[in-house]
Amino acid sequence: MDLGSILTNPKYHDLFSIIKGFRNGMVYGARIRFPHALVMQFLFGSGTLEQKIQRIIEATVQHSKNLAFFVTIYKTLMVLQRRIKGREDSADSFIAGLIGGYMVFGEDNNINQQINMYLLSRVTFGLAKMCVKKKLIPQPPHAFPIFAAVVWGIVMWQFRYERDVLQGSLQASMQFLYNDSEVFSNLGNWLWRNR
Repeated sequence: MDLGSILTNPKYHDLFSIIKGFRNGMVYGARIRFPHALVMQFLFGSGTLEQKIQRIIEATVQHSKNLAFFVTIYKTLMVLQRRIKGREDSADSFIAGLIGGYMVFGEDNNINQQINMYLLSRVTFGLAKMCVKKKLIPQPPHAFPIFAAVVWGIVMWQFRYERDVLQGSLQASMQFLYNDSEVFSNLGNWLWRNR
């Protein structure tokens, strides 16, 4: 039996799907985190070139591993639930995501904070759209501009008066945009370089 026929054999599909999910988590994590870490380190990072490269590699590896392990746990739990019950129920994905999320993304670190905050914003937006789609609430007029106004009003107030509650990279970005623009003494540090 050759590898191609083993891969396409329905008997092994679930196993190979889990393995490929692990691989895709590693690849996608690297694709997403590496450019982000590269830009953030060279725009805002401090330290030597070697230290910056080390932080880029560490962040990329952590993001990739986390996604790979989450996908593996999630897909494994979905297969187990389906095999135990003989079918898939809509709660199965929630349960698998809940367990995988706790196990992989429950550790409080910068990478997990960013991933969880990213997902929270997408989930919140999706829940609002789902409520409108299922006619649980009517489509509010001017919903997006109101949403944008509230989000920006809150973040600007938090940055000004409760800055320490904001995630570190957001603080750094806002520092650069709003506070560093207050500091200049000549044409050079007013226009060409920040300080």
